[in-house]
Amino acid sequence: MQLVVVVELSEIEMELPDIVFKKADYVETLSFTATVLLQASGNKVCRQTVLCGSQNIILQGKTIVQTDAIIRGDLANVRVGRYSIISNRAFNTNCFFSSVAFFPIHIGEHTFVGEGSVVSAAVVGSYVYIGKNCVIGRRCVLKDCCMVMDNTVLPPEAVVPSFTKWSGSPGRLDASGDLPECTQDMMANFTHSYYDHFIPEKPIQAD
Repeated sequence: MQLVVVVELSEIEMELPDIVFKKADYVETLSFTATVLLQASGNKVCRQTVLCGSQNIILQGKTIVQTDAIIRGDLANVRVGRYSIISNRAFNTNCFFSSVAFFPIHIGEHTFVGEGSVVSAAVVGSYVYIGKNCVIGRRCVLKDCCMVMDNTVLPPEAVVPSFTKWSGSPGRLDASGDLPECTQDMMANFTHSYYDHFIPEKPIQAD
């Protein structure tokens, strides 16, 4: 089941149906078989995820990284906060700094990166919602409690202020207005619900 990305944050369904995954396809919590540094318990990382430079990738707990996502920790450090979700085929890479250096990337807590999105930002804050098929250009800064809507392309070095929605290509402030002051609580509830409903399938009982 894929999450349906909506236009208004207030329309996000807080109580999601169960999102069932095959337990054999995921690494959970601390494990010697993990290909990524699982510093804190509760991380769920798909074995089909591409993790480059896994020693530089830190998941801070109860983070979900789904099928075919790509995280580039071989260029610089990548840190993902608690209760954040990296969706299917999302691509997170470090932004270019010079001919020999890349910026690290930090994704805050309770942040959702939608399916097929490419994130090259310097910073993605906490309580941020990035829709599907977005492109977040190099050195972008997404402040806490903001929203990037589906199919948005943010140019390099764009700054997305808190409580704003951006859309379009190139991305700009969305005409529908700002996000509500309760965005932090809504995103925390949403990511908690997503994590709680992301469960392994039950084995079939033999008759």
